[in-house]
Amino acid sequence: MFKRSILRLLIGALCVLLAGFAFAGGPAFWEISKQEDVARGDAQGISIADNGAMVLAPAFELVYDTKEAFVWSSTVDASGNIYLGTGHEGRIYKIGKDGAGRLLYDSPELDVTALTTDPQGNIYAGTSPDGKIYKISPDGKTEVFYDPADKYIWSLAFDSSKSLLYAGTGGKGIVYRIDREGKGAVLSDTNETNIVSLAVEKNGDILAGSDPSGLVFRISPSGKTFALFDSPTQEIHSLTTLPDGSIYALGINAQAGSSRQNSVGLSSSTRISSDGVITLSSDDQEGSTPSVTVQSTDLSAMLGQGKTQGRSSADGAKSALFHIFPDGGSEVVWNSRDTVGFGLRALPDGRVLVGTGSKGRIYSIAKNRSPTLLVQSPEDQTSTILAVGEELYATSSNAGKLYRLSNKPVESGTYTSPVRDAKFNAQWGTIAWRGSGTELQTRSGNTESPDATWSDWSPSYRAASGEQITSPRARFLQWRAILRNSSGGNKRTTTGNAILQSVVIAYLPRNQQPEVGSITIMPPGVAMAEQPVPVDPSISSSGLDPQLFGVALTVPPRRFYQKGARTLVWQASDPNDDPLVFKLFYRPLGDNEWHLLADNLTQAYYTIDANKIPDGSYQFKVLASDAPGNPESLALIHENVTDIVEIDNTPPVISAARPVVKGLTAEIDFDTSDTTSRIVKGEFSIDGGAWLLVFPIDGIADSQKETFKIKAVFQTAGEHVVAFRCSDSSGNVAASKITVKAAGGQ
Repeated sequence: MFKRSILRLLIGALCVLLAGFAFAGGPAFWEISKQEDVARGDAQGISIADNGAMVLAPAFELVYDTKEAFVWSSTVDASGNIYLGTGHEGRIYKIGKDGAGRLLYDSPELDVTALTTDPQGNIYAGTSPDGKIYKISPDGKTEVFYDPADKYIWSLAFDSSKSLLYAGTGGKGIVYRIDREGKGAVLSDTNETNIVSLAVEKNGDILAGSDPSGLVFRISPSGKTFALFDSPTQEIHSLTTLPDGSIYALGINAQAGSSRQNSVGLSSSTRISSDGVITLSSDDQEGSTPSVTVQSTDLSAMLGQGKTQGRSSADGAKSALFHIFPDGGSEVVWNSRDTVGFGLRALPDGRVLVGTGSKGRIYSIAKNRSPTLLVQSPEDQTSTILAVGEELYATSSNAGKLYRLSNKPVESGTYTSPVRDAKFNAQWGTIAWRGSGTELQTRSGNTESPDATWSDWSPSYRAASGEQITSPRARFLQWRAILRNSSGGNKRTTTGNAILQSVVIAYLPRNQQPEVGSITIMPPGVAMAEQPVPVDPSISSSGLDPQLFGVALTVPPRRFYQKGARTLVWQASDPNDDPLVFKLFYRPLGDNEWHLLADNLTQAYYTIDANKIPDGSYQFKVLASDAPGNPESLALIHENVTDIVEIDNTPPVISAARPVVKGLTAEIDFDTSDTTSRIVKGEFSIDGGAWLLVFPIDGIADSQKETFKIKAVFQTAGEHVVAFRCSDSSGNVAASKITVKAAGGQ
């Protein structure tokens, strides 16, 4: 009933057309309901469920602004204090549980790329590109705890049970084990370039994620290294372990731009890829100045494909989340071709959060479900996700800030749709939606991106069953939804009761003139006929498009030979995709008046019957009309005219001159002429033998009159038959013969 009501409202609105405007007869409907379509818009305070439904997002509250460009690393101590490692000033900030923050340490290096803590509250910071590990005690004392030969400290992990610190480095892909006194040794040389991520398993084994092979290593306390998982991605950016012994590994594929690729032997620089991935490379030159490039990209489509077995499902993806089981099996639980995942956090309820480099969006991935866009950050990139007790926090880059992810929804949220291109100036119909606690607005303009030339946002539409859009006619349209929580946000739920499930907008693009393009004249004798397509009578009677049932209606015409036939084939198109009907006209060369040859043609070809038009030179005109898709008063036409076409169904005339006979040789002249076409070919045969090609006396067959001289040589004296035939450019053939009496001798 609801759908029928919307349909009646849409049809009623579309019937209102202003005089003087020609619009296509068929309305267009723009519907946004699927998650991949919704995700192309901008969601502020809005979560997007796996089925595309929009609800109020958990509150995303700014806790602390470091005033730095990037937050590369973060950690939490036993007291619930949060520590942020930043770039490119190499500073560490401490934020207390009350949200108050301060600068804890300003290192001499550019970036603090790794942080971890021990149970005693000591902070360990790995820096780049000078590769030192600093220890900061609870009383603020700072010292260089370990200084390996490597220049990059990408990852740190602390094993509380053994009071050992592990460091993953860049350049040679080494994992170091460092005791409580700061004495370190190589635990594993992985033969990879970079160890990007580390995690400690319950039994004391170390997990290491590498670059550029995208491997997950399991390293025993004795240093035995086992390649646990070979991913189809280039870099394992983040690792986390689960209570059941399984592992989540977040991978970045090669086309995303590696954060650690080729880190040795390059000029000293710090680079940020278009997805926000840091690239630090080194040399031994002193005093070199690092260059920094920062860009951000929008998410054009979120590919939430659910759980898929095998590594092939991550091929071509920029980022993928892998679930590695205790028995060594694995599956892909999420992948995206459009965005890079950075932050990773497994939740007690079984969900996994992934923070991305596209509008800082955080996705919630549940078992056997497509991902939910949980929240969108005001910043470009969500780099890490933290848990302090039951509270969740997220850090951002560009700018470097700390946000709290609340368990209560925001009071209101705004979703702004992508821009709809109607291709032409359009009249807007109604806007209807499914949902509650929602009001919508629209705006329109004639530039691809909304700017000052666009109309203001319309007054709010509040009737979900459909309201007439008040935005002015234009080529582009955009809508905005405002969701409000009528409960006032008092419920301790992650979403409010406002919901928007789908939006449908109807519009009529201004009717555009069809176009008849090139017209091809097929060679004489080539005819075309439509091939019938068998359609089940029940489908025909249903009124539905047979193509919905797999019936192919675009079957090429059948070609066959028909004497004297001339076939015209033309290209025709309509910008509105309206169905077209054609008329075909002709006129003799020199005349001004066109004569109708065929009407109501639906195919873009026509075969002229040999007996329908007298021989002569003609021009043909094809007229296309979009009348089948438009009211008569609004239909538009376009026409195109052919070059001159010869219609000739009469064969040439042949006359033979008296032969000149000398012994067993005879010379014969054959004069040929045609009133319409050129003579193009001559052949002769002696006594029924093979046909032999002969050229005209002037050497080329190119005119309506030609003379051919034949020299016939006979094998014996007596009477012989010499036959001659010629063809004109229209394919007509004439034949003649003459009897010659040859004498013996020469």
